[in-house]
Amino acid sequence: MLIVDDHQPFRAVARELLESAGYIVAGEAADAAGALAAVAVHHPDAVLLDVQLPDRDGFAVATELTAADGPAVVLISSRDADDYGRRVAASGARGFIPKSKLSAATVAALLE
Repeated sequence: MLIVDDHQPFRAVARELLESAGYIVAGEAADAAGALAAVAVHHPDAVLLDVQLPDRDGFAVATELTAADGPAVVLISSRDADDYGRRVAASGARGFIPKSKLSAATVAALLE
């Protein structure tokens, strides 16, 4: 699993939450460029990807990763899914989780 979010405190919380549930977090990235580089190096099975990154739109990153037969992508945001309409499905991501509802169970449900 790779965690991509521009807020380090959130990455730390997500890492602890996922690792305590048995997930192996291979790395973290703060932006799209870092995410793409980390995927190339670590080849994670899944990426927890923030929609709003400082250098690029998370939907575009998800589309690029999934088009290349890459890892499963789960999008996250501090906003609700309704704010993004069909963009989640169009990106090729497995689904969307609001950050306030992030849990190992919500991640597992989208990755199974």
